[in-house]
Amino acid sequence: MIKLTKDTIDYHQLVEEARGNAFGAVVLFLGTVREMSEGRRVDALDYDAYPPMAEKELRGVVDEARQRWPLGEVSVIHRYGHLDLGDIAVAVVTASAHRAEAFAGAQWIMETIKERVPIWKRENWSDGSARWVHPQSAPTNDHDHP
Repeated sequence: MIKLTKDTIDYHQLVEEARGNAFGAVVLFLGTVREMSEGRRVDALDYDAYPPMAEKELRGVVDEARQRWPLGEVSVIHRYGHLDLGDIAVAVVTASAHRAEAFAGAQWIMETIKERVPIWKRENWSDGSARWVHPQSAPTNDHDHP
């Protein structure tokens, strides 16, 4: 499953869907909204994306990961919209016969998402300021939204 959503991510379901008799390893990565960023207190994050374009790029990342490692099941779900502290922003699940491939695939997928997929993140800090961040550029203030 590859998708962008405004809904809460059910990572239990993703893991269960990935499990199978052919796989000795299932890896789950969850990216969550943390309280501190660059030494500043975060109140919330807002993610913005154009879902058809972002989902196309996510599919490309997963396809490339499958070429690099013998992955069976792969799921990537990324939320967009407003997220509060502790919310899950992204889930990556990989399944493979062996753990090394499942771990390597999951890590590469997550790092590549941050580099390539057109999803913007606004960090909303407790002092009322905010900053938009994109994988390929890091705007410095709220006026630099894409």
